[in-house]
Amino acid sequence: MFTFRNATLHDVALIRSLADGVWQETYANILSPQQIEYMFDMMYSPANLATQMREKHHHFLIIYRHNEPCAYISIEPLGNGRYNFQKIYARREVHGTGVGRYMIEQGIEWVRRQEIEAGRSGNIVVELFVNRANPAVNFYKHMGFEIVDTRDFDIGNNFFMNDYIMERTIEL
Repeated sequence: MFTFRNATLHDVALIRSLADGVWQETYANILSPQQIEYMFDMMYSPANLATQMREKHHHFLIIYRHNEPCAYISIEPLGNGRYNFQKIYARREVHGTGVGRYMIEQGIEWVRRQEIEAGRSGNIVVELFVNRANPAVNFYKHMGFEIVDTRDFDIGNNFFMNDYIMERTIEL
């Protein structure tokens, strides 16, 4: 039902387009329109996406349903067997189809391959930050993530990201 491919710098416009299609509806009931616009411009400008990929080594997977791009996940390697799932977003029309589970599973498999190819063993920790008012918190709990802390992160312009820090330990 779903397929994915690894994104490259050539996919910056596609990632931005997918984000534009989900960003407003994801945060409309959580954040002010001003904060949504500020965060979107900050996180999804073409230059920032390229920096995430090139300099911060974020790895993006683009998810397809019926050969149409419908979702994406961004994974940031933190070192020492830790990874952060930075962005996990799907278009509204594919919610409830298993796309969220698919993204998490493919992200975890990508992380496992990275660790195995590097010759590491033991456990991996995958973390993610999710707005405390986002209903996705329950989905992440269902997927085995646990709330380990909260953070109120100043992103500038008098805006904060008020998140749960969630983690899941993966055995190699």
